[in-house]
Amino acid sequence: MIIKPQSKIKDNENGLYIVSTPIGNLKDITIRAVEILKQSEFILCEDTRISKNLLNKYGIKSKLISNHKFNEKKNILKIIEYLRSGKIISLISDAGTPAISDPGSVLVNECVKNNIKIIPIPGPSAVATAISVSGFSDQFYFNGFLPEKKQQVTDELKRLSEFGSSLVFFVSPKKINKIIPEIKKHFSERKIVICREITKLFEEFLRVNVDELEVFEKEPKGEITVVISEKKNDINSSKNLSESDMNIIKKMINKLSTKEITDLISQNSKVSKKNIYRYCLKLKNEN
Repeated sequence: MIIKPQSKIKDNENGLYIVSTPIGNLKDITIRAVEILKQSEFILCEDTRISKNLLNKYGIKSKLISNHKFNEKKNILKIIEYLRSGKIISLISDAGTPAISDPGSVLVNECVKNNIKIIPIPGPSAVATAISVSGFSDQFYFNGFLPEKKQQVTDELKRLSEFGSSLVFFVSPKKINKIIPEIKKHFSERKIVICREITKLFEEFLRVNVDELEVFEKEPKGEITVVISEKKNDINSSKNLSESDMNIIKKMINKLSTKEITDLISQNSKVSKKNIYRYCLKLKNEN
């Protein structure tokens, strides 16, 4: 397979610019983002009314094209045609980085197919912001928005509870009270931070142990990002192998691969896979 690197790009070259915008505080936009938006002949946005607040603040006069989840597929041919003709087009979302739990991936993939340059203009992200203030492990899994139906939510949270890393997902304020019982059921003994209205005037971070989490008396307002801490067992996994485990490994060491032994022993042991794997390597090296 031959990998074709994207050529060096200057900020005034034609192509699709993926531009991150503030998640709340309009001051959180980068200088480069403002410059690119001013140079763009068209700006694709979810809601023109919301985007105009930002663009008016920074004197950006570029033409807006409504591009949301209900019409982004219909817009594709027109946008690709504009890009092929040499126009500079920017894609923004209502808040944060486009194509992450927001429209954009359909257009990005179409640009890849048509060999059209795609240039990221990084900036605000609710996910990175929430993780940075959580105090939890920076090894995390982002799950986007939870499903709509109750059983799907239950199944999804049960699946996520098996992950050893920190977890991040978005929740509508209308649904937060409905999923709190499920969070308590599947994430006992872990910690949680409920981030509300990040970077805005009424920014709030609710920090609590999951077992002590209670439903809100009143439905909270604003966007909510939830961060759940990593599993304790995955952090404090320095427990040593028992004598019986070591004897079993010695019997299998010349019959199975290191990975197979590690998987088998970890099923019935609280010792980390890393420690099991290291012991297997030690025995193999001795042989």
